[in-house]
Amino acid sequence: MWNLPPGDSVLHLLTWVALAAQAMTAALAAGRRSMDWMGVCLLGGITALGGGTLRDVLLGHYPLAWVEQPSLLLLTVLAPFVTIAMARLVHRLTMAFLVLDAVGLVVFTMTGCDIAWQMNVPIGIVIVAGMITGCAGGVLRDILCNDVPLLFRAELYASVSLVTGLVYATGLSLGIASGWWTALTFALGLSFRLLAIRYKWNMPRFVFAGDDRG
Repeated sequence: MWNLPPGDSVLHLLTWVALAAQAMTAALAAGRRSMDWMGVCLLGGITALGGGTLRDVLLGHYPLAWVEQPSLLLLTVLAPFVTIAMARLVHRLTMAFLVLDAVGLVVFTMTGCDIAWQMNVPIGIVIVAGMITGCAGGVLRDILCNDVPLLFRAELYASVSLVTGLVYATGLSLGIASGWWTALTFALGLSFRLLAIRYKWNMPRFVFAGDDRG
């Protein structure tokens, strides 16, 4: 999965979960826009695989994950259909969309860091690659649905990806990024994101009202 080290089974499992979770967020977003089933499936694939694809193109990491493993495409198609079938239940869970998106954000950030680390790029690029992988798919989903991306809304989003990437990259650089470190980073990142939503933590805002001269 995504050319991850074979020993890190925890990240392998979390990546499958995150792919399904992000595809499900796309289905929920598409449903709010009354898209047809083909649109739902396309949006699911773009959301789940878009961040990793953009990272791989920028880093020159080929073949792309979904080209090498077409089963990823199948997963991102099946997950939206499961969401469609469960729509009457899912839409009542007001936090479902944000929780699923948070899972994708955190796990994809770690996956992106892992891929970049294997390419022996500087640690700063490792963290940026993690942020691109974690954030880009959700941004594409929101833009295609004509919504303001979560990345640019009030609660911390990119900051969560940054902190997650820093913690995970630290483990990589110290040689301790095993299954337990992966699980710990995931728990930290997910808790950080959910707490930011719950308590509306946000970065300072830049407000410019223009020239007030009379």
